[in-house]
Amino acid sequence: MKTKSIRQTVLINASPHAVYEALVDSRQHAKFTGSPAKMTRKVGGPFSAYEDGLVGTNLELIPDKKIVQSWMCVMDHWPEDHYSRAVFSLKKVTGGTKLTFTQSGVPSECHASISQGWHDHYWEPLKTYFK
Repeated sequence: MKTKSIRQTVLINASPHAVYEALVDSRQHAKFTGSPAKMTRKVGGPFSAYEDGLVGTNLELIPDKKIVQSWMCVMDHWPEDHYSRAVFSLKKVTGGTKLTFTQSGVPSECHASISQGWHDHYWEPLKTYFK
């Protein structure tokens, strides 16, 4: 299977702590996405979002700085049992948090929709959440 990577950077008008919490806290995650989420704060712990449309495991958690997850989309023609690697890096900057995102191992046929999905379902809702 051919895979590609996604690299995106976004500025969010909130502290790294607030952004980190929104990404790892089930209630906050559900609130900013508008969809049920089951998040965990443990390395090795599972997570799911968008009514189990996104699932995975936390591989590394550095509070307020970094989240690394194995990540699978069970929609969008994603191959069964294939996990990508998603890395959220948070850095305090003037005006809030610079979130640098990298996702490797994205199946080529899913790349365009997954890449756009991060903007539509995560970055823009996060910006709105923190207005």
